[in-house]
This record gives sequence, structure tokens and C-alpha cells, in this order.
Amino acid sequence: MTARPAIVLVPLDERPVNTGLVADVAAVAGHRLELPPEGARASYREAASTDALAAWLRERAADPEVGALVVSVDMLVHGGLIPARTTHGDTATVLRRLDVLREIKNARPELPILAVTLVTRASDHDSSIEEPEYWATYGRRMHALGREAHQAWEDGTGSPDADVPADVRRDFARRRLRNHIVNLSSIDLRADGVLDHLVVTADDTARYSAGSVEQAWLAYWGMLDPEMQVPIYPGADETGAVLVGRALTMLSGITPRVRYVTADPEGMERIPPYENAPLSTSVPRQIAAAGASVVDDDADLVLVVHTSDPARGDQGGPGLPEDDDAAAAATVALVAEHVATGVMVAVADLRYANGSDPTLVEGLRAAGLLDEIVAYGGWNTAGNALGSTVALGVAAVVADRTGLPARELARPARVRRLLDDHAYQSVVRKRAWDAVFHGDYMPLPDAEVADAESWVTAELRREHEMLFPGDALHIEQVFLPWKRAFEVDILLA
Repeated sequence: MTARPAIVLVPLDERPVNTGLVADVAAVAGHRLELPPEGARASYREAASTDALAAWLRERAADPEVGALVVSVDMLVHGGLIPARTTHGDTATVLRRLDVLREIKNARPELPILAVTLVTRASDHDSSIEEPEYWATYGRRMHALGREAHQAWEDGTGSPDADVPADVRRDFARRRLRNHIVNLSSIDLRADGVLDHLVVTADDTARYSAGSVEQAWLAYWGMLDPEMQVPIYPGADETGAVLVGRALTMLSGITPRVRYVTADPEGMERIPPYENAPLSTSVPRQIAAAGASVVDDDADLVLVVHTSDPARGDQGGPGLPEDDDAAAAATVALVAEHVATGVMVAVADLRYANGSDPTLVEGLRAAGLLDEIVAYGGWNTAGNALGSTVALGVAAVVADRTGLPARELARPARVRRLLDDHAYQSVVRKRAWDAVFHGDYMPLPDAEVADAESWVTAELRREHEMLFPGDALHIEQVFLPWKRAFEVDILLA
């Protein structure tokens, strides 16, 4: 088989969902993903070298074996996701870092460039783990300020007061203004044809928030001129996977036909945690963002949506959310119904934030369906899980339509997602909360990381055997990339 063109990725940051998951999407369709070299990567709060990134991107874009570029604007201009919230680069300097994309398009106009730019979040927590240092003291008040300012802007009542120092409020406002100008400039690049595709996603937002009103301002330009209309929806960490999925459709000339179904139609109108739109809006947007089309019949892929239910809790902490046996059973029955037709089926497990619905996964396992589906996702926000599931499903369709063994190629990614989103996030992490992580979200001391990784590795191996007895794949090692409980990197062999 002729080698398929490589896809070059400037990721949102170095975490596995922004690198390894994206590589899995490319691999399902037989493509290789290229990541920046060590000297041009971010490391948690430490920004990547934007100069090194630009130089690497120019060099790779000139290679005729590279078929597409997928670029996180936040990494390109700020050095990463967290640096976009914490660095102090002035607007003019940051904007100049976008020029490399215009240079590349001028030099090689046929090379597709796909990009994502984020509306900066304003976390509703008094924690500076991923925010400016003052967030530890004023985080909830800054989030409230964004909400109140949005409401005041809509109501025309003037600027709200805030119980924060003036310099903190000014820093918050100036950084958001800088990042908003970057988002506007990205839309300008799309309108000029420099970017072949652009999505604007909102990282952890709410109905009323600083991020939500900024989305409205960005959407206005698309109302004024269709050339400036771009998809704007909730999400962040899944966007690399989604855009690589779209790159696969562009390189193959295939538009996968996706039908989405649910056993809970009312749940499609709920707004999931950390988002500002119902699933009835975000599901078709995610499908379109990945380069597929929504259909009612004759689908290449059926996406089964296990809807969000915010009232039942969250898998992100030590407690257990409230199970819904009837909802899980209904989704299992729906998966079985469509698997029986022979069509490819993907499962977006959106019931809880920050992990799977264990009742659903156990039901799928008991029914023998875990190896019958082609894709699964159940991590972090609904947008994260939904987008990655769609991307993996789209990649499987492209593989199948181009003569590759799609189900075989899709299996490692599906096993890794079930081990991560379900076995780790919803099962092992509960046990590790006190045993390993001291009941805290903070990164572990360096001296404890190796023992913690060994403990988690052993626990996940046991869960793997229960999910897939005698599996040919095995877990070589599990890593804690940011030395904390929130994410793991699972090395399969």
C-alpha cells in the first residue's frame, strides 16, 4: 500500500488527549501524525517556544510528504493552553506569530491548514493550578464578574462592581481582550483563505459568562458576512482529534454520513455541565466540524448518544454519582439494535462529566458489545467526549471506504478510551483518590510519582482483564503526565 501523507499537528498542549488521542485518530485511517520536537513543546505551565514552533512548522510544511497542517492557535501564539491564560505578551507581539500561517499558505497554497482558536475560560474555582496566581484567591469572584458583566451587557445596566483589586480586574480584562483580538484575527485569516477551516471553541463555559458573551461577539461577524462565519461551540481538548478527522475527509475526498440517535430525546435538550448549549445543538456541530454530514438514513456511521444528566453528579471527585439503570439499559439496547444491522456504531457516553457511566459500560460488556462498536468516548466535558468519539468514528469510515481493515485499526484507540475514560476516570481514580493522591487535585511531589504510576498501572491491568479477558493488547505502563489525578497516559502494546 502506498504510504498516506503525514498530518502535522501543533497541539493545544502536551497532554495525551491533545497528542496521543489525535495520533490514534490519524492511525485508524492509516496516516502518521507528526508532533513538534522536544524543544518546541509546552510543559504544563511552561510555555513552548513560539519561535521554535514557527520554524518547525515552516520546515514541515515544505515537505511534499506532508498532506495537511492542524494548528492550535493558542499554542502557536501563546505557547499553549495554560500560557494563553497566564502569559503577559502584548497584543502586537502575539498577533505577529500568526504570520507564519500566511507565509506557509503563500508558499504552498494547495496544503490544507485547519485551525482551532479558543475562547479563554474563566474557571469557577479558587484554584490557580491552571490559571493566573491570583485565581487562588479571586477565582470564583472573577467568574462571577464575567457572568454579571455578560448579564449587564445584555440588560444595558452598566458595569458591575466586583470584590477584587483593580489591578486583578484590569489584568483579567486585558488578557481576555488580547485573546479576543487573536480570535478575531483568526477569523480574518479564514475569510482571506489562509485557513481552509477554522473552529472557535469555548473552554469550560456557562450560559452567562465572559466566554459566552465573547462567543456572541465573534458570531456577529459571520452574520454580517458569510465569509467570516465559522463554527463556534463548546469544547477544547477534543479539537485536535476533530480537526484531524476533518483532514482525513479532505485528503480522501470522502464525506462520511453520520446518523445520531439516542434513547433519551428529552436529554438532548439539556445543557451539560461546563457548557452553554444543549446537545441538540452541539451534536450536529461536532459532526460537521469533523467533516461529516448528518443524515436520517443510509448512514456510514451511527452515533449513539448517551445523554448528559447534570443532576446525577460528576465523576471528577471521590464520590459516586447517582446511577440510572433504566437509562443505561435503554442505551445498551439501542447500541445492540444498530450493531445487528452491520453498520458501524460509535458510542458517546455523556452521562457524567469527567468519566464514563459505569452502568452503561458494564451493560455493553455483558451484552458482548464492547468489541462490536468502532469508537467510544466518555471523558471530561460532553463536548470533549462527543468530539473525540465522532473523530474516531469518522476515521473508521474513511479507513473502510479506502480499503483498510477499519475495525481492526480502530480497536487500539477504542480499548485505550475505555481504559482511560471508564476504567481509570470512573473506577480506579476513585480508589486512588485517598490511596495515592492524598484527596487532592494538586500535582504530586516528584518523589511520589513513580510509585503512584506503578500503583495505577497495576490497578488498570486488573480492570483491563475484566473488560477484555485474554486481550492481545496489554498495558505496558501508565504515566501521570501532569503528576496529578486528572489525566493518565496509557501505553499499550
